[in-house]
Amino acid sequence: MPLPGKFMFYIRYMEKSFTLTLILLSMPGVYSDSHSLRYVYTGVTTPGYGMSEFSKFGYVDDQLLEFYTTDIGRTVPVASWWKKENPELWEKKTRTSKANVALFRHEVKFMMKRFNHTEGLHVVQVMHTCGLRDDGSTVGDEQFQYDGREYMYLDVQTATYFPSMAEAQITTERWNRPDIRAGVGISNYLVNECIERLRRYIVKGREDLERRVRPGVKVTGLESGKVTKLHCWVYGFHPRAVDVKWMKNKVDDVPTYDATRILPNPDGTYQIRVTAEVIPQEGNSYSCYVDHSSLEEPLYVKWEPRQHSAPAVIISVVVFIILLLSFVIAGVLIYKKKNDTYTAARTLDTSPDTSHQVNEEACSL
Repeated sequence: MPLPGKFMFYIRYMEKSFTLTLILLSMPGVYSDSHSLRYVYTGVTTPGYGMSEFSKFGYVDDQLLEFYTTDIGRTVPVASWWKKENPELWEKKTRTSKANVALFRHEVKFMMKRFNHTEGLHVVQVMHTCGLRDDGSTVGDEQFQYDGREYMYLDVQTATYFPSMAEAQITTERWNRPDIRAGVGISNYLVNECIERLRRYIVKGREDLERRVRPGVKVTGLESGKVTKLHCWVYGFHPRAVDVKWMKNKVDDVPTYDATRILPNPDGTYQIRVTAEVIPQEGNSYSCYVDHSSLEEPLYVKWEPRQHSAPAVIISVVVFIILLLSFVIAGVLIYKKKNDTYTAARTLDTSPDTSHQVNEEACSL
């Protein structure tokens, strides 16, 4: 089992390798919204399935800042404003990421043993986040996950680790020992250095991070018997955070039947679709509720059920009757014409031949 202090040293070293001169500017609007800085470190047992043996992804709010994977072998800046940094920075970040490949390889094997796994694809993730709220207060968080489930976390206020699963009990007890206190260093980082970095990133990327694009909303309904499936498509909004739900009479929430994840668009905006199933009743109305930072007030986009027009139904019946009568009249006329032709033909065939009478009269003259 690796020493927790060593593990935290590597994590700490990875973060402190990127030491920047921070220029704190008191600019209006910089703290007008909540912002966060998040790093996700991932190690897997078996590379493949679209995953590298080790990767590191950094985000400011919802925007991908940078990433490193063992497949690429270097740190890659992604945000346009972040690419302008000195290229030497990416070399430093690449070296620190490479130093953690062996660490995570060891941690993955250790966690497999702790969970009694001997083979298969398994994933270990360490995620730490610091946040700056719109009121100026700060938050910090560190989580550890195995196969997508949290097994331990750090309480930043007390610098103490707590297990979320029994398998992490031994580790948390060791890391919390008075002679180790592994949570102290990372807690200090999250509430101090991480926040200072975040402030600098907000200033550098302010134009992109605080861009506001109003969402478009489209609602539709698909009727199937008594049940109607309502769809609300919200699209073209920025930033990513949005609240979308169906409501009855603008008061009661309607249980969501299905919702997509918030998906990115090629132009940097986002979209989401939320679906609910309802049984419409007279007097009830259904609206899609949308709340977004680009809006002064939430939107209520009402779904209008399809109306079955009585005049349209009457016109359809009248047209059908006229067509039916037309066919009947045409049939009668055709039948009558054929019958008259047949009768005339029969009359000519059966009339007496008077030609000899004319001849006899001519002879008598």
